[in-house]
Amino acid sequence: MTQSILSATTEVFNQSPPFEDVDLYSLDRPLAEAVAANGGEGAAAELADFGKHWGSAAMAQRGRIANENTPKLKTFDARGFRRDEVEFHPAYHELMAHSAHAGIHNSTWNANGETAGGASEVVRGAKFFIASQVETGHLCPITMTRAAVGALAVDPALRAKVMPVLGTRSYDPSFAPWWTKRGMTMGMGMTEKQGGTDVRANITRAVRDGEAYRITGHKWFMSAPMCDAFLVLAQAEGGLTCFFMPRFAPDGSVNGIHFQRLKDKLGNRSNASSEVVFENAYALRLGEEGRGVPTIIQMVSLTRQDCSLASAGLMRSGLAHALHHARHRSVFQKHLADQPLMRSVLADMALHVEASTALVMRLCRSFDRAPTEKAEAAYMRLLTPVVKYWTCKSAPGFLYEAMECLGGNGYVEEGILARHYRESPVNAIWEGSGNVMCLDVLRALSREADAAADVLRGLVEQTKGLPGVVGAVGFIAKSFRQPDAERVARLAVETLALVAATAALNEVSPKHAELFAATRLDANHGNLYGAVDLASDDIRGLLDRALPA
Repeated sequence: MTQSILSATTEVFNQSPPFEDVDLYSLDRPLAEAVAANGGEGAAAELADFGKHWGSAAMAQRGRIANENTPKLKTFDARGFRRDEVEFHPAYHELMAHSAHAGIHNSTWNANGETAGGASEVVRGAKFFIASQVETGHLCPITMTRAAVGALAVDPALRAKVMPVLGTRSYDPSFAPWWTKRGMTMGMGMTEKQGGTDVRANITRAVRDGEAYRITGHKWFMSAPMCDAFLVLAQAEGGLTCFFMPRFAPDGSVNGIHFQRLKDKLGNRSNASSEVVFENAYALRLGEEGRGVPTIIQMVSLTRQDCSLASAGLMRSGLAHALHHARHRSVFQKHLADQPLMRSVLADMALHVEASTALVMRLCRSFDRAPTEKAEAAYMRLLTPVVKYWTCKSAPGFLYEAMECLGGNGYVEEGILARHYRESPVNAIWEGSGNVMCLDVLRALSREADAAADVLRGLVEQTKGLPGVVGAVGFIAKSFRQPDAERVARLAVETLALVAATAALNEVSPKHAELFAATRLDANHGNLYGAVDLASDDIRGLLDRALPA
């Protein structure tokens, strides 16, 4: 009798199965349609293969293990020689290798380091969006490697030397000079302890040494310190300048890059972030002296794009796990997914993810076409900080809601949502906080007023007839025109993001663009998900699109 009671008590039931061994692309109809709407329809089969691979249980396991076994700094070797190596669990290296093999770090460039063209940004963006749902930390060096090529364009000779190694789809984690390796990664170092945003206040110094420079100083945050080379800002005789700093000097000796510690971060734990001191470190100038910010801003624009993609991907993952759980979990004799309140919450979340997905894919299209189309270049410059602001600041609250859909199962570290939740704030903080994004929008409006006005007119045309758009655009114009525009910049930028998301979604799914406009622009949307009145048919359609039953 006692044994039978114990057996009944310990039996595990009414639990959802793992959301693994799924196709993260084909199951995501909003993503597939957004990719097609923005020029990437020819890559459907490639992306489906990618989605199956990254949706596998094996990849999920790698993501979990890489975060449970965090990087370790090895300052000296056994004989006392300075090495400054960072050791990672093999699961991290496997994630890096899979991302590199898929070209997430370089597929938007050709072999010469020039723009690849076509829909390369959209296709690569979709892969980044999917990979971020599995493990986001390793994507930091992937992002910076891809973005660094944009900055290298100012020095074609250096770029020509680097691209034969950076341009491969091989991942080589060995601690060796970059020119001897099968593949390489690149990082960046801008932030100093006296202030991260105001990089012109940097005090790290660079002194000319023949054709090269010697750099002495510090960086308070330098992510991905295991990279083979870094783009670093330092004060040269002519002002703040950008430099290419390799881990090894030309003679093969370890460069004077001395890591003081690895940061103990809230999230992003699979990835190392360091505090570093440069002691007479060898570096090559990238661009003219005094042009450090304009040089590295080419890299920053691309990293901001990836912050947006990662945040949207994290929200998509949160929605998928919440909906999957709700369809298997029974409460009060009904599945959670059949409870009216839960359906309203999930449908409202699905609508937010639809709009976010459409918007980040539309942004990728502007990166594809900016080199040849002025209108797209203007869209890219104005909307990149807008999209980053909205998607990155939306993610933490969204992921909290997804965790709540799972209840206690969402809160425990064995599940992926706790990791997603801890991961999400970094994208809003990295590469410019919310206030910095708003100031960048104001700067773009003042410097390129005519081009920005054309972008706004385009958004109005693309959303013509949709509820609430006219009033929203009027508010945006009024806010940006007033003398103290900075005071209301956050509200204006958020409204602009909602209009841009409506326009992007209107190209993908006009019916859901109308729903989004009606609930976000024409009415005051509640502060919490589910505080909307959606029709039953609309709820059913949103949930079926989000994840087929």
